[in-house]
Amino acid sequence: MADSRDRSLLRRAVGDVVALLGGHSHPRLNAAFAELGMPAVPEEGTKAERLKRSFAQVTDSDLPLVANRILAAGQGSPPQRFRIEDALWAESSPPEIPARIRRELARSLDLAAMTPSESRFMAMLSQYWVLGSELGPVLDAFFGSQGPSIKGDIEQHVFRNPGDWTAEDLFENLGAFEAGDARFARFLEAIVSADVLLDESAQRLLVDTINEHVRGAAIELRETRTEGGYPGFSLVFTRLAQNRKPKNIIFASLTKPDIRFQSAMDNDIEIVGNPDDSLVYDRPTPADGLRWRDLQTWWQDKYEFPTEAEAKTSLYRRLRRSLPDNSPGQQNLFDCYHQILGSKVYDHPVLLPEVWLHWDHRTVRERGAQALLRSRMDFLLLLPHEQRIVLEVDGSQHYTRDRGQRPDSGKYAKTMAGDRDLKLRGYEVFRFGHDELKDATAARVLLEQFLPALFRRFNVSAGSD
Repeated sequence: MADSRDRSLLRRAVGDVVALLGGHSHPRLNAAFAELGMPAVPEEGTKAERLKRSFAQVTDSDLPLVANRILAAGQGSPPQRFRIEDALWAESSPPEIPARIRRELARSLDLAAMTPSESRFMAMLSQYWVLGSELGPVLDAFFGSQGPSIKGDIEQHVFRNPGDWTAEDLFENLGAFEAGDARFARFLEAIVSADVLLDESAQRLLVDTINEHVRGAAIELRETRTEGGYPGFSLVFTRLAQNRKPKNIIFASLTKPDIRFQSAMDNDIEIVGNPDDSLVYDRPTPADGLRWRDLQTWWQDKYEFPTEAEAKTSLYRRLRRSLPDNSPGQQNLFDCYHQILGSKVYDHPVLLPEVWLHWDHRTVRERGAQALLRSRMDFLLLLPHEQRIVLEVDGSQHYTRDRGQRPDSGKYAKTMAGDRDLKLRGYEVFRFGHDELKDATAARVLLEQFLPALFRRFNVSAGSD
């Protein structure tokens, strides 16, 4: 189906930056087009004409790709990049945050508590607001020193002379009261992040203050992840029944789930079909990784088992049931993992089978929500310090065709491409050949050597007996 969204604002914003490519020479221009995902055009006419012809061939559906490549390369001035961001973010249906709520919120904030670190706070502001003059060097030459800028005003009135400005003054000078809803929402997420506040109690106090006001707009900041051991918060809708809690991991699927992102910014994920076919872990991953005890507690709370023993048995059977019948290797890996660890499994990373989605906030921001939907994992381990381990069991279908009779280099290439994609997203991938694991006894011998070495390599504690 063709993309029918109106991208006229995005096209104008991207076009302003594309026009800057005219600084390249004629021979270099097609290479510059390729870097942005634009089509090459013959070296005919002026550079301006070539720019116009190439950009005119960029379809509306391909326009976000060009826009994201511009942003990734840091091309254009800050105002130009921010206009592109605003146009892109508007497509995620951001929550409306009325001016009255913004101003009342600003009046309630303690600016001193928000700014314990000047360098961290200023670095965060530069990601969302234009802090320097667009005329920059011209004004500096005119004044004989650094010209006026919001950056200089903030340094003077917030840090050198604390108390000069309130949070409302800061928001006013940044233009936050008039900014687009998506930018303001991301700004709120940023000011409570560990990038700015290296104090969990300060983070939570600020979150509580913000939520007192923004709940009037049917949104709130919720803890959705960890960032270097600190909580990470996302602004989410509160009126969406399907978004009561973030869907952080979709796993143990009995059938391939139909997963759709309705809004990447607020983590609104829809699972179409029978919801019981997949498990959805909707709690933040603890700083020490996701361990069996965490998953069992979630399972017991979810289904109200009266005892831990009943919850343990039920959870194990449900996870085991998700493994494919035609892969004894996967079944043996799962069984041996728990047999080898025994009671210590409670304090070890839980072995999550058949993972279809692992919510990674950074991945969504950097690569788009669709990047999360391209990777199914046989098993996933979430270790301390945000280390992520994928275990794959490869049968002959990964590199052959005609029921294993003929090698298929295309399938092998696809498998390797999937590995690269996972590694670029921060996962460590370990592959086993199915023949290594199809015999239960041989699988146990192999894993008795592999698992301790794996845990030593990634500094996973042995747990208690």
